[in-house]
Amino acid sequence: MNPVRNPFNGIEFMENNKSVSNGVKILVFSPFYPPHIGGLETHSDEFNKHLSRKGVDITVFTPQLPKEALGQEVRYNDVHITRYAAFEPIHNYPMPLFWRKAFWREWCALNTLDPDIVISRTRFFFPSLMALWYAHRKHLPLLHIEHGSDFAQFNGQFKTTLGKLYDWTVGRFILRHADSIVANSQASARFVTKLSDRVDVSVIYRGANIEAIERCAPDQNVAEQNRDKTIIAFIGRLIDGKGTHDLITALSLLQRKDVVTLIIGGGPEETRLKKMTEEYRLTNQVVFFGNLPFEEAISILKTAHIVVNPSYTEGLPTSVTESALCRKAIIATNVGGTPEVISGKNDGFLLPPRQPKLIAEKLALLIEDRELRATFSQNAFERVRNKFDWDHSARQYLAVFTQLLNNKKG
Repeated sequence: MNPVRNPFNGIEFMENNKSVSNGVKILVFSPFYPPHIGGLETHSDEFNKHLSRKGVDITVFTPQLPKEALGQEVRYNDVHITRYAAFEPIHNYPMPLFWRKAFWREWCALNTLDPDIVISRTRFFFPSLMALWYAHRKHLPLLHIEHGSDFAQFNGQFKTTLGKLYDWTVGRFILRHADSIVANSQASARFVTKLSDRVDVSVIYRGANIEAIERCAPDQNVAEQNRDKTIIAFIGRLIDGKGTHDLITALSLLQRKDVVTLIIGGGPEETRLKKMTEEYRLTNQVVFFGNLPFEEAISILKTAHIVVNPSYTEGLPTSVTESALCRKAIIATNVGGTPEVISGKNDGFLLPPRQPKLIAEKLALLIEDRELRATFSQNAFERVRNKFDWDHSARQYLAVFTQLLNNKKG
């Protein structure tokens, strides 16, 4: 048995998963799940895949978003997914359709389950409150996995203030009453401590989906159409707080006709961003692909020379991790867990958020210096490949499960 030292608070876990890897049952309340697209979603799905391979029986209770998603689904043999009717009163904030009998049928069906552990994800979402209530009612340990490293960012001060108020009340309540908390980055762990005053927060990094990314070949059509240009890419949801409009502004400052920018992802900001490209006369240099399946998105990402992630807040950014594994030169904002993915020292540029002029300057440098791009891309690839491993992460989670079940017996 090898001790694993938590990089945030120094707690040691013993990698002995025999006591829980065969037959332990967990019920996960997830605010989103594939085919919904996002970093939390991919983390959830990969988490379930690797833990189910180690003998864990997993049930996921999640909103039926998008609406065409299957109501019932089984993945990886032992991951049972139930999707309930839901809507988004505020974009990216799902709520159950409480007034529909179908929701209550699914909710009552949870009472027939006999899980050992309940898991919630990200304190800001309503399903985490549902998880806390369910665990308390059933006298089960609650493990909370936190993905955020700051208060939610919205367009408009009013919505941002409401979000903070929610976090300081409901979010704080959830964090303080969870039996155990795992953060997906050191930045997330620090935020949990700030919000809840808890110092017993463990950090377990997500693994990287290296095999799936390596299977994806660059999109030859996109590459051929732009063979004489430097290709810049953004990948992620077009939502408040991603800073994608800063990238569009940077492109207007760059004033180069020999570049094209690929925007991979969709969301409520898409209309605004398209209007910006028209105002800046960039419609021939910016291509919007919308939401794409994982393989298609990675294939297009692989055609890029430079990837920009101008976000205002991050837990541990999936887009930066995936870009590094695609061997791309990265420009990212120094927020949340981003510096835990790339250091900004010869493996990419880390910039302050909300600085489109700086983004334009670094883009100009990387466009001209192919050797620097190659250095950044290789160093970022090596750093991510060696640091993020799902097998190691799964063993750490199993150790947390063991600790929770032992505490329950005690």
